[in-house]
Parts: sequence; structure tokens; C-alpha cells
Amino acid sequence: MFLGKTQRIHFIGIGGSGMSGIAEVLINQGYEVSGSDPSSNRATDYLKSLGADIRHSHSAENVLDKHVVVVSSAISDDNVEVRAAREHSIPVIPRAEMLAELMRMKHGITIAGTHGKTTTTSLVATVLAAGELDPTVIIGGRIKSMGGHAKLGQSQYLIAEADESDGSFLKLSPTLAVVTTLDEEHMDFYQTLQNMKDAFLQFLNKIPFYGAAFLCLDDVNLQSLLPGIKKRTITYGLKSQADYTARNISVKGLKTYFTVYYRDKKLGEILSGALGRHNVCNTLAAVAVGMELNMDFPTIANSLENFSGVQRRFEILKQSESLIIVDDYAHHPVEIQATLLTAKEVWPDRRLVVIFQPHRYSRTKHLMESFFSAFNDADQLLLLDIYPAGEKEIEDVHSQRLAEGVKEYGHKNVEYIGGTESVIPQLQKMLKPGDVVMALGAGNIGELSHKLVSHFND
Repeated sequence: MFLGKTQRIHFIGIGGSGMSGIAEVLINQGYEVSGSDPSSNRATDYLKSLGADIRHSHSAENVLDKHVVVVSSAISDDNVEVRAAREHSIPVIPRAEMLAELMRMKHGITIAGTHGKTTTTSLVATVLAAGELDPTVIIGGRIKSMGGHAKLGQSQYLIAEADESDGSFLKLSPTLAVVTTLDEEHMDFYQTLQNMKDAFLQFLNKIPFYGAAFLCLDDVNLQSLLPGIKKRTITYGLKSQADYTARNISVKGLKTYFTVYYRDKKLGEILSGALGRHNVCNTLAAVAVGMELNMDFPTIANSLENFSGVQRRFEILKQSESLIIVDDYAHHPVEIQATLLTAKEVWPDRRLVVIFQPHRYSRTKHLMESFFSAFNDADQLLLLDIYPAGEKEIEDVHSQRLAEGVKEYGHKNVEYIGGTESVIPQLQKMLKPGDVVMALGAGNIGELSHKLVSHFND
């Protein structure tokens, strides 16, 4: 790695899921990394342990001796550190641009899509590691087997999530690009679904002639892109027309079993640690990438059986006869439905108590009606206040309205309970032996999940 005079790199919002992984790779490459984030979390604590200088407040003094400043999409131009950097002619670059620079000297393998990016990225990384391809990995979640959000590999491959939320994924130029799903999301940026489709099409057509696009054929929006893709395309999914398909799907304990076919030729069986039918498609994506890189199927299958998962993706924090506690990042109606369906498949005879914290006022407003029917598999639903993620309140957009709508759509057991401090007292009143408690959301509800484990310790 080239280390010139540009050595001190500062991240504003370093605790964010997209930022911490890049910071970790740069630390491992020998750069002096610092960062600021108002809140402390596992990512900031881990980066501190690696030697990063983390400040938990924004201040102009944090950036004055830095050579480069990296900002996430959540940081506004009027941030005090951004202003100070520009006043002192310190380059300020977006997160996606820094990721693009890291990818420039390698063969990039990106995973994009509105759902399943983190899990699919983890699965692809697991497969390539088993094939001794030693990739560099930058991911939005914490892979349990890696112990972090990133890993510095020695090979020519770099695996990363591609963030479509603000169009910044167009800065990336991958060799292989996986797209998992394309749903109406991030409409505050795209405005229309067609604009979003156009952006994905532009992204896929940046692939070089020797690369390939991997698309889930089960997604009708992705299927509609096929006529416009000018590069080699490989499809996967549960539909019979896909190149890579899965048959004989069943859940066995905490594993998902299925048979993989490539263009009607049987490749073999997989017993995957990624739970749920939605993760069958994500697993097929990893199989397809591994096969594209000339890995043999038995090696791929063995690696997937040992997949240990990602934090906050159907993460079972406690499991006993009396109580099971699961933490999950699901915050979009499609993700919620898939997660609850998986829970019902794994524990068909247990009562499912769901705690949901909506994420962002803009998302809740745009998807409000879709949320009304997303919780049909929850036996009990507790709704928390919306986690703002830096947004200002929007009139008439609140969890009370969400609770009313879920009831109007026929759910018999839904209750708005306010803040996270209300959860434990409410659960103490309502829990029954054998219940499964699921905490869902992209805000700070993950912290609550761990408090539940401590409080309801058998």
C-alpha cells in the first residue's frame, strides 16, 4: 500500500455501519485514523482497540491537523468539522469515494439492493475465504466469524456493500456486481421508482467486459432491468427460469436445507446457517459468485454450512425453554414480513412477541400503508416511537398512527408503548413461558435487545 505524506485520515460519523469498515481497513494498511461520533457503540469501541483516536463530539479542532476528511451521507455540509476542513483546504470526500479508491486497485465484488446486502456480502465473503481467495471485506454489519466490519486480505479481491441510498454507489466500478432486490426505498432521494431503476441500470452497465452482473430473478423490478443490461448477466432465485435455482427447501432446526441447480443440472445439497427462505436467494448469490471464480461446489457448500451469521440479522441472543430473544435489523415492510415468516418456520408452536422501532420519519411516511399489513405473523406487537436518525418530525407521522393502521388492517394485539424504557415493564406483564421476543429496527433498538437478555436471565 502506498503511504506518502497523506497519512492522517479523519472520519466524521465513524461509528456508522458504512464508515467503520473502511476505517478499519485503513488502520490495517498503516494509516493514522481518527473519527468523531456523538454516540459510542460497538464499532467505535472496536476501532479504539485497533488504535483509532475517537472523539464523541464534533469540533473544528478534531480536523485541523488531518490530511483528509471522510464524511458519511448522514453528515450535512454545515457540520462544524466539515466547515473547518474546507476553511483550511483539507480535502473532504464522501464515504463512497473513499471506498472507490480502495476498490480501484483490486477486482471489486459489490453487493447492492434494498434488502439483504449485509447478509449476502457476509455469505460471499465466507465462500471466498473458504476458497483461499483471501478477499478484503468491507461490510455494514459485524460478521461473527471475522469479529468486525472489515478484513484486510492479501488477494486481488475486495468485497463491499454498495450503498444505493443516495446514489453514491455510482462512484464504484466493480468487476462483479450482485443486486439482491429493488424495492421502493430511499424515495426522499430518488422521488420515483423509475429513477431508482435507472440508477441501478447505470450502475450495472459500468461493469467491464470481463465482469458480470448477478440478479435475483424473483424480484420483478430487477427482472424489468434485464433488457437494458448490456453486460453478461447471471440470474439466481427460486423461479425456474433463473440460472441458479433452489429446490426442496426446508428448515431443519436452525439450518435451511435445499438443493442447488445450475440450468437444470444438479450441483448438490446445501445446509445453510443463513435462516429463512429469503436467505436461500442470498445464499444462491454467494454460490453463483463462488462458481464464477472457479470454486468447486463442495467447498462452497461446506463454507455455507458453517456460516455463523451477522450481528443484528436474525441474531438469537437467548434461547431456552422459557424464552427466546432475537435481534434483527429489519425496518422495511418486506424485510419485516420475511423475518417474521422465518421465525414462524423455525418456532411454529411458540408465541411471537414483536417489538418494532420505526426508522426515520420520511421512511415511515412513505411506507406507512405497507407497514399496516407487515406484522400479520406477530402474535403480539409493541410499537415504539420513531427513531429519527437526524430527521425532523413530520406532521401526522408517528407510531400512534401506525398502531391505529395495523389495528384497522385486522391485527388484534397491537399496542403503542412509547420509548424503549417502557418495554421491560410491558413484557413483565405479558410474557408467557415459551415466548419468542423479536426486537426489530435499524435505530438503537439493538441496545434494548441486550438489556432484555440481561433482565430476563433465567
